Amino acid sequence: MVIRLKDGSTKEYEAPMSVISIAEDISEGLARMACAGEIDGQVVDLREIVDKDCELNILTFNDEKGKAAFRHTASHILAQAVKRLYPDAKCTIGPSIEEGFYYDFDMAPLSREDLDKIEEEMKKVVKEGAEITRFTLPREEAIRFMEERNEPYKVELIRDLPEDAEISFYTQGDFTDLCAGPHLMSTKPVKYFKLTSSSGAYWRGNANNKMLTRIYGTAYTKKADLEERLEYLENIKLRDHNKVGREMEIFTTVDVIGQGLPLFMPKGTKIIQTLQRWIEDLEDNEWGYVRTRTPLMAKAELYKISDHWYHYKDGMFVLNDTDDEEADVTEDGKEVMALRPMTCPFQYYVYKATQHSYRDLPYRMGETSTIFRNEDSGEMHGLTRVRQFTISEGHLICTPEQIKSEFENCVKLAKYCLTTLGLQDDVTYRMSKWDPKNPDKYLGTAEEWDVVQDAMREILDDIGLEYTEEDGEAAFYGPKLDIQAKNVYGKEDTMITIQLDMFLSERFDMYYIDQNGEKKRPYIIHRTSMGCYERTLAWLIEKYAGNFPTWLCPEQVRILPISEKFQSYAESVLAELKKAGIKAAIDERAEKIGYKIREARLDKIPYMLILGAKEEENQNVSVRHRGDDGDMGSMQLSDFIRDVKEEIDTKAIKYVNISKNK
Repeated sequence: MVIRLKDGSTKEYEAPMSVISIAEDISEGLARMACAGEIDGQVVDLREIVDKDCELNILTFNDEKGKAAFRHTASHILAQAVKRLYPDAKCTIGPSIEEGFYYDFDMAPLSREDLDKIEEEMKKVVKEGAEITRFTLPREEAIRFMEERNEPYKVELIRDLPEDAEISFYTQGDFTDLCAGPHLMSTKPVKYFKLTSSSGAYWRGNANNKMLTRIYGTAYTKKADLEERLEYLENIKLRDHNKVGREMEIFTTVDVIGQGLPLFMPKGTKIIQTLQRWIEDLEDNEWGYVRTRTPLMAKAELYKISDHWYHYKDGMFVLNDTDDEEADVTEDGKEVMALRPMTCPFQYYVYKATQHSYRDLPYRMGETSTIFRNEDSGEMHGLTRVRQFTISEGHLICTPEQIKSEFENCVKLAKYCLTTLGLQDDVTYRMSKWDPKNPDKYLGTAEEWDVVQDAMREILDDIGLEYTEEDGEAAFYGPKLDIQAKNVYGKEDTMITIQLDMFLSERFDMYYIDQNGEKKRPYIIHRTSMGCYERTLAWLIEKYAGNFPTWLCPEQVRILPISEKFQSYAESVLAELKKAGIKAAIDERAEKIGYKIREARLDKIPYMLILGAKEEENQNVSVRHRGDDGDMGSMQLSDFIRDVKEEIDTKAIKYVNISKNK
């Protein structure tokens, strides 16, 4: 048989050989580094027998697929250690992930001390260097095998497999696990690892199932690489919005109020107010939007017209619900209502309240919309996944001829917002399409979806946008462009959406009068300009580690008199700053100036004005900014106000700690 290698060379063998044997034949060094194989594009175990002509790639830790096999082995070492220390723990799943691995167990929650203890046991497992072997069993034997070991979750997984499936297992020392592989040849190479955290996770991601304990970890082949990763993890903790936002008193949460319902404190409220006023003025004054204000709830009848009732009811907060899906009134006469999960049906009736001709279009409606989503409790996280949130929502009613230019303008507006916030380099673009395998989830026919998706693809290509395509991520009424970003931990969220809709105008009997005096159905674009205020604020906190651009800061300047003797001068400086529209405050405490400077820097105040005898005499200010080398020297107050005012008015990004998330 002829084996074609990655570098284009070939090897010939007369008899079948395992992947690891071929690696050894190529070089001992390669065999030592080998984590898995890839035969004709299919990742396989190192134990896999090659018995025909093929293309073979020996995967090492430098390959993503090889890295996954290495870390998958680390997850089994973790499971073996847990079973030794906690024999009653039940194993579920333990995959490799982008930056490490995790394993879910049915067991009590763990402390950091518990994780340290498990780490020590993992080191013992590695030191033992047990050979990892693979074997298979028929489905029924596999079920009995796991039943005998009292592993109910594994039994459930096996029962979900086809009846004729052959089930594979891996054994290392005293531990055997259900697993498809691939794995290393032994536990010995996994020397450099760290358990990073533990959390709760629902079995199979379903909130109706039991809450498990998930242990996260990472593993490397080199100590230096592990240390670099751990240093990075420590750094991102300093950026985690859930930590920084609370420490800066931007927001808080309270158990008796509920998960996913954050309370914005004065600082956070001021930031959101600044963002909202900017977006509303931008849309209305520069992009031709009219502003609406619509109710936070409506009768079930509205959502039935839009079809949200049938496609999205599980994600809604329903009031006075009944067992009768079609009932609009309860037995005691109360109307069935729901908090709105979106604003589109409400704005459609704003449009319908007046007859429109083609001359009125495009008709662009914008609203700062508070909406509600009944997210699973296990999904809640800080400001990025909440049950009540506010978005810069808009709906554009267009003629077919206008849809291309209006969609392009929505993309331009979104990009402008991202650029102003300094976030433009942190996003990717995704065209979210329907799932043709599940057509019942959507309005319309396959032919109609093909038409509108082709139209969106043509628009995106003409713009020159780099994007990926993803099936099953569209709204039930149309495809969308999703602008995606990752948080500091690498989890991706949708920040901004722009959607094409060719179905709902008919359901709501929307029309315009064309040039011939005839009624025509408009097209609709659903869009956000900046997205969700809560999620954007979380993103900004993590991007800047709380060191927001000056125009966004709830306190832009702090005045620091050296002693109370200079209080009067400090108040006159404050008055001038406020007259210029600069957000400022005086630190009047009887503390040493060094302490006041440190406090202001901890509070991430962009500028500090230090006032003493020399400053009062010369009627100037001594300026510091929050950076490490922050002394900007003395200057006239009028010059300082001019410079800071320009920085605020232009929304410049200066003196902030910017670094891209890895």
